[in-house]
Amino acid sequence: SLAHRCHHRSPAMLDVPFLPFCAFLGALGLLCVAMVGTWCQHWRGGFSLDGSSRTFNWHPVLMVTGLVVLYGAAALVYRIPNTWSGPKLPWKVLHGSLALGAFVLTVLGLAAVFCFHNSQGTPNMYSLHSWMGLATVLLFSCQWAAGFGAFLLPWAPTWLRALYKPIHVFFGSTILMLSVASCVSGINEKLFFSLKNGTTAYKLLPAEAVFANTLGLLILSFGVLVVAALARPSWKRPDSDSPDSRQVQDTLGA
Repeated sequence: SLAHRCHHRSPAMLDVPFLPFCAFLGALGLLCVAMVGTWCQHWRGGFSLDGSSRTFNWHPVLMVTGLVVLYGAAALVYRIPNTWSGPKLPWKVLHGSLALGAFVLTVLGLAAVFCFHNSQGTPNMYSLHSWMGLATVLLFSCQWAAGFGAFLLPWAPTWLRALYKPIHVFFGSTILMLSVASCVSGINEKLFFSLKNGTTAYKLLPAEAVFANTLGLLILSFGVLVVAALARPSWKRPDSDSPDSRQVQDTLGA
């Protein structure tokens, strides 16, 4: 029947090649970084290391760049078709290096906001944004350390790698979405604090509010698209018959 034929055709009709999708995602990530930098430079006074609000401006730029864009790139390494054959070690090193780079930028971003708060006498860790952000960073650090120990160090047994892999994948997506939520809540918090006392009120939607709200939506779109790519079965490395998988099945069967 026509309905039956449409049912079988629909997956192919809706199929999107990975590399063009990846190029679009890369452009979207670069746009997010460019926009957060523009926001801090044009409306928030630029950047410095003097402990003023210009020191704080490093915080959103480093967090969006590291915790969202670079982390998203690290998560998608194993979706590249070139990783599906040949040795995995170079790709493991690339994946771990991108994640480590994201972590370093994230720590620098935390240092910027703590430096600003301490120099201004502002309390630390009192908002939902700060709690969620710090929890995300702590979870990220545990994720990286566990992944390094399980997948890069040579003495981890294959059955342990196979058991830990789905946990690692799950928390990879979870951390990305927590990162997105932290960034979006941080943008909103900054607008509430900034658009008053001589500036146009946030509720009147000045240009800065429109720009920053758009930035938040783009960051959210980036995160959703990365998670969608990670969840797409046809883009996953076809390793269901790998020795790791067979060994864990034998272990569970025993």
